[in-house]
Amino acid sequence: MRRDDIEDWMWAEACEALARAERLHRRFFEPRRAGGGARLPVWQPPADVLETEREVLVIVALPGVDPAAVEAVIEDGALRVAGMRLLPPELRSAAIHRLELPQGRFERRIPLPPGRYSARVRHSVADGCLLVRLEKSI
Repeated sequence: MRRDDIEDWMWAEACEALARAERLHRRFFEPRRAGGGARLPVWQPPADVLETEREVLVIVALPGVDPAAVEAVIEDGALRVAGMRLLPPELRSAAIHRLELPQGRFERRIPLPPGRYSARVRHSVADGCLLVRLEKSI
């Protein structure tokens, strides 16, 4: 294979990887309908799930969201995280030049690893993300 062919192939692969990343980004921020019969449009924040011997940690990207205003419950083997992300009142009349962080109602159902969990769902904020701690039951 010639060097030009290899460079063309590498460039095509890099462009396809960027296109896949863009599609994934759009998927998380496209409006959806809330579950439970509600007809409000919702968006889904990205989340990570990590497991230790004692607990499952779920990190949800929710910059600017008050954790006290977030509902986090275990339902049917999944963690449901829901709430609202709104501009602060003092910024609602501001001229918007760019608004990339989604606003409005969000809801995300995150399947949990098999197991039993304490009924107590604890959550806090760390580095602009909601940190949900689910203690494993033995």
